[in-house]
Amino acid sequence: MKRVVLPVLVVVLALVAAVGCGRSGGAAARPPEIRLDYAYYSPLSLVIKHHGWMEEEFQADGLPVKWVLSLGSNKAIEYLASESADFTSTAGAAALLARSNGIPLQVVYIYSKPEWTALVTRKDSPIRTVADLKGKKVAATKGTDPYIFLLRALDTAGLSQSDIELVHLQHPDGKAALDRGEVDAWAGLDPHMAQANLESGARLFFRNPDFNTYGFLNVRQSYADRYPEIVKRVLKVYERARRWALEHPEETARILAEQAKMSPEVARQVLTRNDFRNPIPGEEHRRGLAAASRILVKEGLIKPGVDPEKVIGELIRPEFARAVVQP
Repeated sequence: MKRVVLPVLVVVLALVAAVGCGRSGGAAARPPEIRLDYAYYSPLSLVIKHHGWMEEEFQADGLPVKWVLSLGSNKAIEYLASESADFTSTAGAAALLARSNGIPLQVVYIYSKPEWTALVTRKDSPIRTVADLKGKKVAATKGTDPYIFLLRALDTAGLSQSDIELVHLQHPDGKAALDRGEVDAWAGLDPHMAQANLESGARLFFRNPDFNTYGFLNVRQSYADRYPEIVKRVLKVYERARRWALEHPEETARILAEQAKMSPEVARQVLTRNDFRNPIPGEEHRRGLAAASRILVKEGLIKPGVDPEKVIGELIRPEFARAVVQP
């Protein structure tokens, strides 16, 4: 009997030890791969992908890196919600909207402070002001910063979404629809917006940098809780790219032009509308989200009973960036 008990006891102790290792940062502290997005509206992601820096960071660990292309914040959020990716790039207001609707993402890094959206029309259009949009067809990508920008712009003229005919299109398709005359205006997004402006003479007839929310790098809350060291290492690579982009603006423009298949002139214009200087989520981002939340509540996009201030507090998670960003 004693000979039977001893082997069983050894097996039980081994299982307990294995569980303990997982909880204290052993095998469970390593995901099977690093999954993240790249986006033409996130120049830093393009710099990282171009140089292979994420692969370099995790090569010694034997962790493969999987990239997915986000064509807009809505797609980036879909990737997080479906666990097709673990780090994705969105606008701040889009992340707030997602968190308000039950997707447990958190912002861990600010990849840019952009002026990446404006209201755009053709060069020969009679549209001159936001008020002129009443009854018109306007293209926008729901759940993204340009869409929320459009709602805020309409509000300045005493209009709402019900006063226009909203045509839901992904950002590149919105540009194409405007070019073909299928819509009267478009809530644009760089780099497509800069391309339309420079190459076809499209006019940015309403701009407001304060209505643009920040570029958020998001992660699922459960992932951040389980793999905090992985999050820090991913942000270390982003920080490397941020510093490199600040020191090499012309090379950054070249990478953007090559990746997004645009002219160098368009890429340079896009970069003039991106500020990479403050990557740590903080108070200025809270204020920007609070301002955006007011129109989201007014338009019924945030469910009744949801407290936007509480959601903003749960969304912003600065400790990872603080750990890697050097003053």
